[in-house]
Amino acid sequence: MTVVTRQRLAVIFGGRSAEHEVSVTSARGVMREADPERFEVVPIGITRRGAWLTPEQTRQRLKRVEAGGSRDIGDDVGGGVFAFPEVLATLRNVEVVFPIVHGTFGEDGTMQGLLEMADLPYVGPGVAASAIGMDKELMRALFAAHDIPQAPYLVLRDEEVTTPPPAAIDYLEGVLGYPCFVKPANGGSSVGVGKVRSREDLGAALAEAGRFDRKVLVEAGLQGQEVECAVLGHRDPQPSPLGEIEPSTEFYDYQAKYLDDSAALIVPARVDQDTAQRVQEYAVRAFKALECSGLSRVDFFVEPDGGVKCLELNTLPGFTPISMYPRLWQEAGVSYRELISRLVDFAFERFGEARRG
Repeated sequence: MTVVTRQRLAVIFGGRSAEHEVSVTSARGVMREADPERFEVVPIGITRRGAWLTPEQTRQRLKRVEAGGSRDIGDDVGGGVFAFPEVLATLRNVEVVFPIVHGTFGEDGTMQGLLEMADLPYVGPGVAASAIGMDKELMRALFAAHDIPQAPYLVLRDEEVTTPPPAAIDYLEGVLGYPCFVKPANGGSSVGVGKVRSREDLGAALAEAGRFDRKVLVEAGLQGQEVECAVLGHRDPQPSPLGEIEPSTEFYDYQAKYLDDSAALIVPARVDQDTAQRVQEYAVRAFKALECSGLSRVDFFVEPDGGVKCLELNTLPGFTPISMYPRLWQEAGVSYRELISRLVDFAFERFGEARRG
């Protein structure tokens, strides 16, 4: 009789960033849909204040979430990863990891570095790509170096966030114009993002973004259609069909992305074939520029005159059942379950290459 041994897949989620709840929702989707014939899922939660939970503790917290009591897994105080040796010991007995900690302290290369040191295969881009993908200033500099078109922007840091220098105000009003968007340089899921219509709005928007990062990006507002392209692969990354976002709110904010499913996703996007192909080519170029692996979602604006501007690349896009990344691949015929399996395959492929030198 043949005994089939399932792969132990650790799903690490939660974390200390403002995207904790998004991470919990993404992880629940992965744990529910991972192929039960191939994987034995080992859940490892991280609380809002950095405590690492054992698989059993994590399952207990998830029962509370599923019962509707809370969308987070607690705020137990951490003390650094070495404060939880029993959890680290769990990682010794898994074959592969799906790190789905969105935002800082997870998506920004820190979790990837830990897993590299642990000598474990993991889903998604490596340390450098994750770090650059989290920092919008660094990412945009790399886009410029690879001739990927983007909107004009400026970056404010530290005391400039509270008191923008006159030269910055002149550039904002003379080049970027109103409306413009203010974003934390490090972050995602539209957390801390604000639309600024006049100088009177600017101070409050900078203060809100400054709550999440010492660097704040101010970006020119764009007119047109917001479209997204999911990229999947390793050596030969492939673009998905384009999805067009039609938000019910003024812009595609956190509420529309993760809480109420109010934004309409139109697939294929309402753009001509030439424009769709250009967007897909830029998406793959961005993926390769950052040297990503596994998955990324690249967001664009298609302007009324047909121009294309890249907004950003997300190295760990939302993976909830209503998130755009899995929905785009579902439109291409790849189910949520199959997508998880493919991502794990790419994790093993990348790990094998790295260990062969």
